[in-house]
Amino acid sequence: MIPNKKTARLAGFLWLLMFIFGPIAQIIRGKIFVVDDMVGTANNIMENEFLFRIGFASDLIMMISFVLLPLALYKLLSTVNKNLAMIMVIFVVLGTSINMINLLNEFTSLYLLSNAEYLNVFSEVQLQAKAMLSYDLYLHGYEIANIFFALWLVPLGLLVYKSDFLPKALGILLIVGGFGLLINVFVYFLFPGYPTINIILLIPHSLGEAIILLWLLIKGINTSKVKIDFASETVLL
Repeated sequence: MIPNKKTARLAGFLWLLMFIFGPIAQIIRGKIFVVDDMVGTANNIMENEFLFRIGFASDLIMMISFVLLPLALYKLLSTVNKNLAMIMVIFVVLGTSINMINLLNEFTSLYLLSNAEYLNVFSEVQLQAKAMLSYDLYLHGYEIANIFFALWLVPLGLLVYKSDFLPKALGILLIVGGFGLLINVFVYFLFPGYPTINIILLIPHSLGEAIILLWLLIKGINTSKVKIDFASETVLL
């Protein structure tokens, strides 16, 4: 399984889909959910139901792309170190599984306000409060999934660093970004209300993913530096 530019560009394309549909979902979510305003949030959901569904579908597409991404990266980087590549895939599968289930919390906000007959036992205010609670649970659940979205960057960064066909500096940036995102999760739960710190911690992560996306999509890999032992099909480290 020799690394090639076609596989690299496939990985870049999948990463691009994540960078497109992830922000779309976040932008829509930001327009609909109003922090500490359950009435305003409920009104936004009911007045923009189709927009809500578009945001939800965008999240699903992003997660599907995220599941497929490490498979392409495994094909690209398993010759560098198969164990690290496998760990990378496992972390992504764990993170996406948690977040796919967690998305039910977000969708519950819409369902609670859907006027289903069996929900008539609750008052309007109670339903609005439950819808806001569901959104808050989604936010917390996403941070839990972020633990694995952070951890996967560490083996990925090590694989990039050890390879001869991708920039070593990029591997270092991915590792730093992974630890930054992991620290951000604990800051979120231990010291809530410090958005500036969160933004600073996320800079290496966002920068690293953006750069490797563009690198894989545009430049691919330097195939002249791929060192393969054709007898065992492993990289000579």
